[in-house]
This record gives sequence, structure tokens and C-alpha cells, in this order.
Amino acid sequence: MNIPTTPSTPLIESESAPDETMTAVVQDTYGAADVLELRTINHPRIAEDEVLVEVHAAGVDRGVWHLMTGQPYLIRIAGYGLRKPKNPTLGLDLAGRVVAIGADVTRFQPGDDVFGIGNGTYARYATAHQDKLAHKPQNATYEQAAVATVSGITALEALTKVGHLEAGQRVLIVGASGGVGTYAIQLAKALGAEVTGVGGPGSADMMHSIGADHVIDYTEEDFVNGQDQYDLILDIGGRNSISRLRSVLTPKGTLVIVGGEGGNRVTGGVGRQLRAMMLSPFIAQRLTTFISSEHYTNIERLAAHIERGDVVSTIGARFGLADVPVAMRHLESSGSNGKSVIVVRDTETK
Repeated sequence: MNIPTTPSTPLIESESAPDETMTAVVQDTYGAADVLELRTINHPRIAEDEVLVEVHAAGVDRGVWHLMTGQPYLIRIAGYGLRKPKNPTLGLDLAGRVVAIGADVTRFQPGDDVFGIGNGTYARYATAHQDKLAHKPQNATYEQAAVATVSGITALEALTKVGHLEAGQRVLIVGASGGVGTYAIQLAKALGAEVTGVGGPGSADMMHSIGADHVIDYTEEDFVNGQDQYDLILDIGGRNSISRLRSVLTPKGTLVIVGGEGGNRVTGGVGRQLRAMMLSPFIAQRLTTFISSEHYTNIERLAAHIERGDVVSTIGARFGLADVPVAMRHLESSGSNGKSVIVVRDTETK
């Protein structure tokens, strides 16, 4: 959330620091994409441990959709605003250039190119805590970096810290054609796994192109086929029952439930996650879930994979700042493979 700074807070600014106003996508209430408006607002003020970023591009993901709609209601209880958004400016992922830093910032200087997680990134400028940013990989464009953080670190943690993936294991990724899934395919391959991706219609070629050994179109084929079993399953935003997923898991395999889609308006998919964790201690299979850490150490791990060429962002659609409502409807319709990006500044220079 944006934290206003007092006039006495010392800042270090570059020559490109912004004027007092900017354009941004804002909402006064929770709801569907119709609540979003492009307005001229005051640019945000940074706290002592924050930086101000000139946003070049920003990512679109399900987390932003949840913040827009306020669903499940657990989000509101978690501190994002009970009746209306505490931060009216939408957006999380970003890539851009630092134009000002707070007095306590030690990791960045004005002029640094960065990517990571900010506050209200569907805007010309956004604030970000220094611990949620990393330097942008030189071999990634602003657009590629902008869509990477939320989905990329989620995939990386699911595979490594939570899934304990080992080279040679068979991995099933359900929801492999979406944001987290496209990173999970590439990272699992880089870590030496044999990867099967389950995606929607028309996604097979894309999943193969980014490294999947086997692909399944869920509209034509059931991954529960009575033949294949997997050492690790990532169920990304899925609605498959725990019993279905367990049926294709090896006797001592691991299921990682990523995201909380489905369920009701109050708890979303959390109920399924809780049932899996309650069952896990009583069986040989390991059933678990997690909340991704947004700390810069995880973002830097992802950046290292990007720099080595292990991961390239799969961008499915591009939208301008004025078209954010269209981008959110596009996300709702599951109409694209990979990640959608909001191009705030129309440049692809590195």
C-alpha cells in the first residue's frame, strides 16, 4: 500500500523525477472491470525505505483481479480495505527506472533499472519497498521483466522450496498455459525434470515451445488416464478434487496447490487447500500449499534464471494504460496463453 511521507522525509531524486500529477488506473469501490477509471491524480510519496519508480510496464495476474473485486472476502479482512480498496490505484508487478529513493534505501540509486512488486503499478509512477525489488536483468526488456515477478517467484518456490524438485523427477503442471504455469514449465526443465503440461485449447504448441516434454489439452484428454504417475504435481489455480490429483501422484509424491481459485466468495479455494493439509499427515503422499514470499532474495533467484536464459517471459497480449479494464476482462475470460502486460511507456529499450 502507498505510505505517504511527511514533507521532512529526505529524498534523493534524479533529474527525471515527476511533476506533482500523473495518470493512473484507479477504483473507488470493489467490483468488476467497470469500476476502473483512468484519472489524473497526485503522484505517490515514498516512505524512507521505499523507492519511486518510473513505470515502463506492469503485469496482469489473478492477484490483481482479486484486489480489484475484493474477492474472496478474506482479502478485505487481511487488510486491503473492508468496504473499498485501501489503495485505490491497481497493479502489483512492474518494471521501470528508479527516480527517487527514501533516506533509508541502500540497495538502489536513481537511474537503476528495476523489476519487482510495487504499490499501484498501473500508473506512470509507483512506489515500492526496496525489499520487493531487484535489478532488471539486462537480457530482458521492460515488458518481459514486468510480468515476471509475481508468477515467476511463485513457480520457483512451488518447485523448489515447497515441492523439493529433484533432477529426473516427473512433474505434472495443471494450468501450465497460464502465467505461473509458463514459468513453472521452464524452471522445471532447467532443474532437470520431465515435464507434462496441462493447458487449454490452442496452447499445445506454446507449451512445447517453452520446454514441456508432454502436453495435454484438458478439453480433449484427461490427465487421469490410469497409466501415468508423477513425483510432483503443481495444481495452479485449479479446481480438481484432491482425490483426482492423488490418483496420479506416486505413492510418496508431492502435491503443491498453487493459488486459491474456485470455492465461495468468502474463502475462495482456501477450503480445498486446508483439506489437503489436514489429510497429508495421515498418508504417505505429501499434500501442501504455500503463500509466496515477495522478498528480494526470491526475485534475485528468478533474475539469475532469466539471465542464464532458463526463463523467457511468455507474453500473450499487450494493453495500454487506458485499456486496463479490457485487460482485466481478457484475464477473466482466460482468453490468452502466457502473461498479459500493461505498456505504460511505449518503449522496448533495455
